[in-house]
Amino acid sequence: MEASVILILTAIAHYALQLAVLLRALIRPGREATSRLAWVLVILSVPALGVVLYLLLGEVSPGRRRAERMRAVRAGLPTEAPGIAQAEVPDRAEAAFGRAASVNGFAVLPGNRVSLSDDASGQLAALVEAIDAAERHVHIVVYIWLTDETGRALAEAVMRAAARGVTCRVMVDGLGSRALVRSDLWRAMTAAGVKTRIAFDTRWAAGRSLLGRVDIRNHRKIFVIDGALAFCGSRNCADPAFLPKAKYAPWHDVLMRLEGPVVWQVQALFAADWTGGGGDALSAELAVAPAAAPDGVPGLAFGTGPDLSPGAVADVVGLLLAAARQEVVISTPYFVPTAGLLEQLRATALRGVAVTLILPARNDSRMVAFASRATYPGLMQAGVRIVEHAPGLLHAKTLRVDEGLMMLGSANLDRRSFELNFENNILLADPVATADLAALQTRWIAASRVLTAGEVAGWSLPRRLAHNIAAMISPVL
Repeated sequence: MEASVILILTAIAHYALQLAVLLRALIRPGREATSRLAWVLVILSVPALGVVLYLLLGEVSPGRRRAERMRAVRAGLPTEAPGIAQAEVPDRAEAAFGRAASVNGFAVLPGNRVSLSDDASGQLAALVEAIDAAERHVHIVVYIWLTDETGRALAEAVMRAAARGVTCRVMVDGLGSRALVRSDLWRAMTAAGVKTRIAFDTRWAAGRSLLGRVDIRNHRKIFVIDGALAFCGSRNCADPAFLPKAKYAPWHDVLMRLEGPVVWQVQALFAADWTGGGGDALSAELAVAPAAAPDGVPGLAFGTGPDLSPGAVADVVGLLLAAARQEVVISTPYFVPTAGLLEQLRATALRGVAVTLILPARNDSRMVAFASRATYPGLMQAGVRIVEHAPGLLHAKTLRVDEGLMMLGSANLDRRSFELNFENNILLADPVATADLAALQTRWIAASRVLTAGEVAGWSLPRRLAHNIAAMISPVL
């Protein structure tokens, strides 16, 4: 009898917990309907495991105390670049820039100079040269920092800067740079006087899972030198060979060099991460902004995150699509859009805009590759051109609209970047910078294969099933 009572009480407790979690999944604000439905199905179909999965992965908070600390830090940081007036952008770009500006409270700033590079050796040389020329400070936050040739070259440049009295602050993500933070190189950087921090440390992950979601990542790629020069894009501190996933190499990345007032905004994003992660305050570094160049262009930096206007990346992309008149070209390695963004892409093509998606022929994430390809038939039916890039993995996250608007940064067009990762992006309104991006995209397309409707229609039944199942699961990931 006692055993049966225990079983009954256990069953009651289980169903009570399942009901509570189910209600939470149903009422959690800001969740897309497809994601809500997917979680309901998971909780009901695999009861015990579904509850555990939801408790671990169903929410997007990094933890209450951490979130409160980060919000308090951001609230105390300035949002206006000292002495810089707001710039104007073309009328059709106002909505996209306005949505991006709402994320951090920044304004579109004039007088920025930009240049782009997709040459890996040239990118590394430019970063090392900039760090070697630093006089006051070097600030870096990056998702992946490996101990390979690139990682060591950048670490040595930072240590050289610290040795000559430059204040160097380096923050890396606990998962993406897990090998570095356990290495002699990380300890050498600290011993050399480099201030180091780990964003979302993965040590004691089991215990941290009780306080907040453990797979939230700082996916940003930010390099700021003396508050006057910044580099942003898709480039991590790693070789193109990318040894952890060498079979997908080489990684192809784009890096943007920035000078002008928008560098102040990039610095402010770093300051929020650094101080929010337990580092010292950067008030003095934000007291002055770089001057606007007379021949510079309007630009805006914005940084998103799970507690920073979730969905902002998808919103900005959707508004850029709405502004398009002739052409849209997008490159992203991970393409798992929301239902709304998917329909926006189709609608853009259906109204006569030439839409091209540049995606990898081989993706390092099979689940993402399957979910991406589930979207191909509908997109191609609407007239979207899909090209798959090879060899290697095109890791550049870029979006170009006509001959005057562009977005570039760390965010992919997937649900992790929309809801879970801390990302940084740059919006520009300038025909010259956009033409430079167009030249890179044209080269990437030349190294790609255009998919045909017949080829996609000929995919086998098992393959189509795998694609669609992955797409169904994607809202849960």
